Amino acid sequence: MSVQQVPVIWNRNKVLYDLVLIAMVALYIWVYLRLAPGFQDVTRPIDAATLRMQAFGTCAFLMLTVILCIGPLCRLDRRFLPLLYNRRHFGVLTAAVATVHASYVLGWYFAFSPTDRYAALLGSNTSFGQLLGFPFEVFGIAALVFLLVLAVTSHDFWLNFLTPKLWKTLHMSVYLAYGFVVLHIGLGYLQDVRNPAFATIVVASVVLVSALHFLAARKEAVADASPADRAGDTPWLVAGDLSDTRDDRALVVVPPDGEKIAVFRYEGKLSALTNVCAHQNGPLGEGRIIGGCVTCPWHGFQYDPATGRAPAPFTEKIATYGLKLEGSTILVDPRPNPPGTPVDPVLIPEAHT
Repeated sequence: MSVQQVPVIWNRNKVLYDLVLIAMVALYIWVYLRLAPGFQDVTRPIDAATLRMQAFGTCAFLMLTVILCIGPLCRLDRRFLPLLYNRRHFGVLTAAVATVHASYVLGWYFAFSPTDRYAALLGSNTSFGQLLGFPFEVFGIAALVFLLVLAVTSHDFWLNFLTPKLWKTLHMSVYLAYGFVVLHIGLGYLQDVRNPAFATIVVASVVLVSALHFLAARKEAVADASPADRAGDTPWLVAGDLSDTRDDRALVVVPPDGEKIAVFRYEGKLSALTNVCAHQNGPLGEGRIIGGCVTCPWHGFQYDPATGRAPAPFTEKIATYGLKLEGSTILVDPRPNPPGTPVDPVLIPEAHT
């Protein structure tokens, strides 16, 4: 539970995000149910139950593809950050859509089985030694289990209970879920369908996810390979020039060693914090100052730029750094202060305001 035992702290952005997601899912299902029959083999008319099964299954796959594209897109262009802010809601809805797909499978193919439908699902095909006819169902089950676990543990209660490192490791398994979904589709539906349209969409989706992650990783690698210059023989690093800064935004400094540092300009002052959010290691330097606080672009966690402390009643704290100005050159001490240590902001001369 979060502050004051409130299960979810809702705000306008979350409500709009969820309403748009639900509307898009409903629109996709509606369009699929009406257009898909026209692409089917007329000699084998598709039944309504199978059509609904395909609608929810394809929707879950495309939703998962979009989820995995959001992260690298935000690294490449910060204009995509609004999509990232409540991505966990996207994941929970994806798990729900995938569960509906699974319920249609069980209700249609195994409802009249003389054995328990779950036992029938697991025991109806055991041809693990061949590619054609491989029991693709196991990959779908594995993917659904992963999605449900991630949905159930998406609340910050589990983040605090499991610790951020373990929680983040657990939620990286979304990539395993995606791989299982691709195998589930490739060894199942695509072996039976004659129309190449969906096969093309699946291949294009996998290529898109892979390409975006490659480009984002390359961009990060280039940035990390260009550490800040040292100012003479002192430990101070050159963060940049005042002309490079924008109000309520940050310059991100890459030290030769250690975490990146975010130098924020706000209210005629400069303050430096670690670039790593205490919540899920989000990139604070890609966020901005809102209401006097540095606001993480991932989930909106906030910190006082001068102290690194979250506003009450929250208790998160992050490292702060010393700053100084030499003319218009911003220098940062790369040695982090203990999390939550107050550091007097550096005042920007009137000539540069």
